[in-house]
Amino acid sequence: MNTYSELKTWRNSVIKKVSTDHYKLNSFHDELMIKSIRIAIRKVESEWGTPPTRFAFIVMGSAGRFEQLKWSDQDHGIIFEGSINQPYYKLLGAEISKALTEVGYEPCDGKVMASNVQWCKSIEEWKEQIEKWLNKEKWETLRNFSIFFDSRVLIGEADFLRDLKRGAFRLLQENPHLYFRLYENVAKLPKPLGVFGQFLTEQRGEFAGMINIKENIVFPYVNSLRLLAYIEEIYTPSTLERFESLSPSFDNILKYKSSFQSLQNFRIKASEKAVSYSKIHHIDIKKLKGSEKNELKMIANNARRLFYETKKIIEDRCR
Repeated sequence: MNTYSELKTWRNSVIKKVSTDHYKLNSFHDELMIKSIRIAIRKVESEWGTPPTRFAFIVMGSAGRFEQLKWSDQDHGIIFEGSINQPYYKLLGAEISKALTEVGYEPCDGKVMASNVQWCKSIEEWKEQIEKWLNKEKWETLRNFSIFFDSRVLIGEADFLRDLKRGAFRLLQENPHLYFRLYENVAKLPKPLGVFGQFLTEQRGEFAGMINIKENIVFPYVNSLRLLAYIEEIYTPSTLERFESLSPSFDNILKYKSSFQSLQNFRIKASEKAVSYSKIHHIDIKKLKGSEKNELKMIANNARRLFYETKKIIEDRCR
C-alpha cells in the first residue's frame, strides 16, 4: 500500500474484524498510523530530502495510552534533535496530519498535532516548554503538560521522550506543590450518577438521554493513574500498565484495576455500532440491559472512589 486512499480502504476492510478486541484494535491502530506516517515521510523526503537530524514522532491522548476505540482523533507531536527550530519538521508534521486525516483520524479540535509548532520542537525547546508549563501553573499550561505526559514514541528515538519525562519528574520532585496543582487541573468532572444512583444523562440536544462515558467515567481512572505516575515516576502512558507499575505501598489503588479492565471491555462493546468519532463516546442508557446498567454503575462508583483516594494521596504528598 503506497497511498493514503489505499490505507483507508484497508482500514475499512479490517476495522470491524478487530473492533471487539481491545488489544487487537489498538495494535491495528498502531500499524495503520505507522504505515501512514511512513508514506508521509517518503512524500516529504521526495521534495525536501532526508530529515536533517534524528527525531521521534509521539502519540498522545487515547493513542498514547493504547486506549483507542474504533474511531479516534489525532493527538501527536515531534521531538527532533538539536537546539534550534528546523522548518523541515513542521512540513513533516503537516504532511503526517494530512495523512492521518485521509486514512480516517479526525484532526484534533485543540490542535494537538505535529503540524502545530507548539507540539513540534527540538529537544531543547521541548525542555524549555515543559519547564514553562509547570512554572506558570496556569490551567492551560498544566493541561498541556498532562496531555504531553500521556505520550509514547510511535516512530523514531525512544530516548528523546524518556529524557524529557525524566526532566519533568525532577521538576515535580523539586516542586511537590505541583502534584496538587495538577490534581486541581483535572478535578472538575461531571458526575455520572445522582444521589439516588440514577444515571445523570444529557437533557437536551443530539445526545439527550445519553452519557458521555469518556468524560464521566473513563477520565477519573485515566487522571488518577496519571497523577500517581507523576509520584511513582512511571514512564508508560498506558493506564493499565500504570496500575501494574505501582509500588506495593499503593495496594489500596490496585483493587480498581479490574474495574478499569471491565470499563475498557464495556466501551469496546458499546461503541461497536458507532459510525463516527463524534458519537463514539456517548451511550444511550435506555438501550442497556439491566445487568449492563448495574455493571456500569459499579464501574462509575469505583471511578469516583479511586479519584477520591488519589486526592488523599496527593494531599499527603504535598504536606
